[in-house]
This record gives sequence, C-alpha cells and structure tokens, in this order.
Amino acid sequence: MCEYFVKADPIQYEQRTRTVRIHGVLTSIRLENMVWDVLAEMAQEESVTTNQLIAAFHDEILAHRGEVPNFASFLRVTCMRFLRRMLTAAERARHDEDGLEVVAPTLPLVAATGKSGNRPH
Repeated sequence: MCEYFVKADPIQYEQRTRTVRIHGVLTSIRLENMVWDVLAEMAQEESVTTNQLIAAFHDEILAHRGEVPNFASFLRVTCMRFLRRMLTAAERARHDEDGLEVVAPTLPLVAATGKSGNRPH
C-alpha cells in the first residue's frame, strides 16, 4: 500500500504560497499544490474563482465558530471531505446502475455568490 503513496509526484505535495484578498485584506495561505488544485475544482463547480470560494469558506467558518484559528488546515480538511463526498457519490451512482436503490442527502455549499447548490464538500 505504501508504494502507491510514496510514488506520488512530489509536485503534488510541494507547498505553494498564494496571496488571497478577504474583505479587502491581503493574506497569504500556504498549501500543497494538490490542495490548490482541489480548491480550483470546487470553485469551478460553484462558478466562482478560487479566491471567492476561499473568502466564502472564511466567512462561513467565522460565522459558525467565531474564529478561524488554523484556516490552512481547515482548507485541507475541506478538500479531503469534498473528495470523500465525490467518491461516495460515485459509489452510489455505480450501485444505482447495478439496480440498487441508494438515497442519501447532500448538503448545500454556499459560495461567494450567496447561491446554494447540492454540491459535495
């Protein structure tokens, strides 16, 4: 099992710092390239920019928790949860194709546009 993981392209886990504007304030966020890629995919599904998505996540976690102690870790976990939901949805679709009925609720993702949709996160 470890061989699969250790043979990953090192570029995927190389960290990159990006500057993001959240409510007019520039902040630097350092994440692995793969995390940036997943955030870009999430933003594309929501029809917003990656920066808009990150700002929306910042607002939502701030409203929910009242503080954002480790935003970079929050973004990493958010990406993992998104990927897990995509995998689960794909597995459910495969079961549906096999004639098994599977019903599961999805939670809306509210992006910077303020619109909600049934997107996995």
